[in-house]
Amino acid sequence: MNFIHSNLRWCFVADITVLTNEYATLVYNEDKKIVHHTFLKPIGEQAFRDILLAGVDCMKKYGATKWLSDDRQNSALSDEDSKWAMTVWSKLAIEAGWKTWALVVPHDIMGRLNMNEFVNMYSRRGVRVMVFTELDKAVAWLDGIPN
Repeated sequence: MNFIHSNLRWCFVADITVLTNEYATLVYNEDKKIVHHTFLKPIGEQAFRDILLAGVDCMKKYGATKWLSDDRQNSALSDEDSKWAMTVWSKLAIEAGWKTWALVVPHDIMGRLNMNEFVNMYSRRGVRVMVFTELDKAVAWLDGIPN
């Protein structure tokens, strides 16, 4: 897989920028059919939901099944955002074809602990999940999984 380092984040060469705001970016890699969000700082409420829902739209539009979450700059989500992600968003994402998730965990310890419940729940719902601390290893793992 060809990827380059740009502005302190990894970018795939064939990325389409789907959404960007002060909290996050969402890109789609056409070659590998990967939806990829990067949280730039702690995120929540509507900004969080907008990024995740735009990713679901991407999966539907392009037939993507892989999601790469770069959550290194995030912290723990609020109870309300956690509940929304586990009940509303996960159902939409799985219905859209989500099968594989590479999670690059937050540096923040509370953020890491918060992500445990997501990893366990999504795995029980049939999503293949792998957790990483380094983005390049997450990218390599996803690249090795057929579309």
